[in-house]
Amino acid sequence: MPTRSPAEHSGTETAGRVADVLLLFADGDQYLGVTAISRALGLSKAVVYRILQSLVSRELLATDPGVSGYRLGPAAVALGATAMRRFDARVAAEPVLRKLRDATGETTTLSGLVGDERVYLQQFESPREIKMTVDIGRRFPLHAGSSGKVILAYLPGERREAILADELPALTERTVTSPDELRRQLEQIARDGVAVTLGERQSGAGSVAAPLFGPDGELHGAISICGPEYRFTPELIDRYRTLIREAADEIQQNWGWLGKS
Repeated sequence: MPTRSPAEHSGTETAGRVADVLLLFADGDQYLGVTAISRALGLSKAVVYRILQSLVSRELLATDPGVSGYRLGPAAVALGATAMRRFDARVAAEPVLRKLRDATGETTTLSGLVGDERVYLQQFESPREIKMTVDIGRRFPLHAGSSGKVILAYLPGERREAILADELPALTERTVTSPDELRRQLEQIARDGVAVTLGERQSGAGSVAAPLFGPDGELHGAISICGPEYRFTPELIDRYRTLIREAADEIQQNWGWLGKS
């Protein structure tokens, strides 16, 4: 039986330590510091610090201004989002979004939270000649558009404030970039459980979105109804508010059943 060289053994041991550090973030704590990781794994702080810096350089971990410790970074979240969209989330959402598309005649979408942005994971296009479609896999900021805003409204306060502290680009002339105005809007969205935007991310587009939570209650993304702005009348928006809430609840229930099967 072949034996491993000292270099191979050392490399395997290092890879195991890196994996152990990443797996600690799956235990529920959003932020972990060097001391906590060192104690949990029985490693020296110097070793833990080197591992953390390597993971940060590859965006598998990240830090936030004014917050002590490390959190999962966009690369790690992207890996999780890939797994999520390929399995439970899409499986749970697809029949509901198809039904929602048929009930409204508008395009319905599924977005996933990836780092501090969101990505369209799935869409079911409107059968109408004039319709809205989205770019699957493209990242968008959270401050513009109903899907982004409803996600932002339900993020933990520290993380939301860190996003609002950055310079917020105007995607259209109607994009809200004032942090104070966004805070006011996000408070209302969190009370309603639904976000409605008209022309904020894309000129001429209207959308209604609800947050999407997994069976564990964790925020994973959003679902939306979207189409040409002129079709989003106040009467239809009121109807869509009810439909989108019901659809989000149904997806969460489906997701829970998948986990039990």
